[in-house]
Order: sequence, then C-alpha cells, then structure tokens
Amino acid sequence: MPMPSVRRAAGLFAGLALGLAVLAGCSSQGASTDCGLDACTVTFERGVDASATILGVEAKLVGAEGDQVTVEVAGEQLTLTTGQQATEAGGFAVTLDSVTDQQIKIRVSRNPGS
Repeated sequence: MPMPSVRRAAGLFAGLALGLAVLAGCSSQGASTDCGLDACTVTFERGVDASATILGVEAKLVGAEGDQVTVEVAGEQLTLTTGQQATEAGGFAVTLDSVTDQQIKIRVSRNPGS
C-alpha cells in the first residue's frame, strides 16, 4: 500500500521543482513581472533603463512616444501600439497591454506552434 504515498510525494516534489524553476527564471531591473508557465506580464517603469528576463529571454524597453512603444524581446525590436494584435518575436507573441505616464505593460507568451 505504500505506492499511493510514493506517487503523492513524487507529484508534490515535481510541482515544487516546477514552481522553483518558474520563479528562478525571472529577473528584472526597472520592471516587475507576473509569470505563469507560458506567459508573463512585464510592467516597465518609464524613465529608467528597464529590462526583465522572462521565459528564458530578455525583454527590454527601448522607448515610448504617445501610445507607441518600442521593446526588444528575444533580440528582436518591435514597435507596438495598444489594441494591436500580437506581434511575433523569437517564438513569442508580444502585445502592448497599457501605456501611462509612469508605466508600460506588455504581455509575452509562448507561441503554441514554436
């Protein structure tokens, strides 16, 4: 009968390891991140050198003017506007969620076909 306990312990260990891997995979400077398994929301502070490492790639704020924002994701520069459909960069879909005087928020998610 010890089999269910072993499976439960193995499942718990796998879940903890995955959670630690997700947390360890994110770092930022001048930005905050909110990540799941296949997507992250990155909030950049305006007026600073802002970047974040998410999902194994770097996302960096290059510049912003009005509702148009330039970011670099996975080594590719993208110009985004609010409401625009996702733009592909290095196997990721990138969208601009919001722009304010203080912050810029983007969403980076893995493309299912990549």
